Amino acid sequence: MKRVLLILPLLVLLFSCGGVSKEGQKSEKYDYTDDYGMTVRVPKNPKRVVSLSPAVTEIMFALGADSILVGRTEFCVYPPEASRIENIGGISNLNIEKVLSCQPDLIISGSMVPQKVVKQFADMGVPLVSVIEKPHFEGLYENITKIGGLVGRKDRAEMLNQSLQSRLEQIMKKVDVDDENRPTVYYVVGFGSGGNFTAGGNTFINEIIDMAGGYNIACDSEGWSYSLEALMQADPDFILIRAEDSARFCQSSPYNTLSAVKKGRMVSLHDGILDLQVPRNLEVIQILCDRFSTKD
Repeated sequence: MKRVLLILPLLVLLFSCGGVSKEGQKSEKYDYTDDYGMTVRVPKNPKRVVSLSPAVTEIMFALGADSILVGRTEFCVYPPEASRIENIGGISNLNIEKVLSCQPDLIISGSMVPQKVVKQFADMGVPLVSVIEKPHFEGLYENITKIGGLVGRKDRAEMLNQSLQSRLEQIMKKVDVDDENRPTVYYVVGFGSGGNFTAGGNTFINEIIDMAGGYNIACDSEGWSYSLEALMQADPDFILIRAEDSARFCQSSPYNTLSAVKKGRMVSLHDGILDLQVPRNLEVIQILCDRFSTKD
């Protein structure tokens, strides 16, 4: 009896988000294969979408699809208007009942959602698709196209991509690339006793640094782990870091002995502008291009 009482509320929620519109008409659906190769039956024009990814949320706003966004994680904080969307909590410790309470007819996740959670939603008949970040910069356009198609904003996605590509062309015209004199760059993902982490050569972040005219000292490594010894020996010209981590990094030993710290070549960045694959990547390319043009 207790088990029945626990399951009953979930069944009610599932019935209420089972693809039936307000007019009582069943929504048209089709099979969609996501970035993990999972084939999911999704509504053609979803009316209630829950985002489990900060990048997905940001792209939905950029597509003008925020009107159908009914749930987002606590990490989905950009644009600021996202705060008005129902907060369903974290990602790794996802509250499934909270997600279901939003009565979504589609859930879009990123790469941080555990596959066991994806399976749980699949077992309950709630369509969840994964749109994950790509290792190359062009993946930004690819993801915008995918999300635009999923939320019924295909034309808007095409327009957004054209606008971003045009903007990138204008930025790149001002990049004075001299391969022999590129400033060396290190991007801080993590540091301290827990280890040092950065973006290796197989990441879109590495491509952004390269496009802006810099040379990523970790370009020959793959993944995210990086040795302290290699960092100290390379002693890069510039260090990129999230704004909230900058002061602590500059005050910590041995990082405070790096030339970039001593000479004020720290580039503090807003959260998400570089570590997420989002339209704001164009902003960070411009910022880095301007900063790399001088070592003063």
